[in-house]
Amino acid sequence: MKLLRKRASQTSESVWLALVLACSGGLMDAYSFLGRGKVFANAQTGNLLLLGVNISEGNWDSVNHYLFPVIGFALGCALAHEIKLHLSHGMHWRQYVVACEVILLGVVACMPEASNLVANSLTSLACGMQVQAFRKLHGRPFATTMCIGNLRSGTQALVSYIHGGVRRDLRTAFLYYVVIATFVLGAILGNFLLSTFSLRAILASCVLLLVAFVLMFEDREKRQRLADQVDSPSRK
Repeated sequence: MKLLRKRASQTSESVWLALVLACSGGLMDAYSFLGRGKVFANAQTGNLLLLGVNISEGNWDSVNHYLFPVIGFALGCALAHEIKLHLSHGMHWRQYVVACEVILLGVVACMPEASNLVANSLTSLACGMQVQAFRKLHGRPFATTMCIGNLRSGTQALVSYIHGGVRRDLRTAFLYYVVIATFVLGAILGNFLLSTFSLRAILASCVLLLVAFVLMFEDREKRQRLADQVDSPSRK
């Protein structure tokens, strides 16, 4: 818990924000896979695999089922980067990204089962935006919408600790594994909510993202700059 209380220099790299986003990421994947026709919102490797399998079997009617979410995910990454380049005034650019995610998922919640292709594409669009916008945790590379990179980095840090005994490596491994566990918790929550609220279960991700949006109003970068300005005269 001590590590969870440690403050990041940027709010976008804080542990609590990472956990909220990871929970939302797990929920989105569970929602799209279990509720929207066995398509992954985040795990585009899985979608590409299923795309290849369906092409090899000549199931051309299923190709768009997996291709469009992949395209949506890529467009989400591009859109988030465009927001970073062009929306630098007012709120932090990552807040604009989160706001867009909330709107997209709100639209998805209103779509019937017959619109699964569009719903999955929009969900993947939101996931791509999140992946692009949130890529560090206390200065370490990580992802909030998938686990393979976090699992690799966490395991590497754990092995480094076993061999070197450096506590920082153990803390790093702990961070990654906590994020992974939170992603799984989001998937569990998503499955539970689907059984209760059906296709409107994705609104829970909207709630989590709104929490993330509020957390980012704490401008740690600005506070750090002010602290540096206060400290600098005393150093002279």
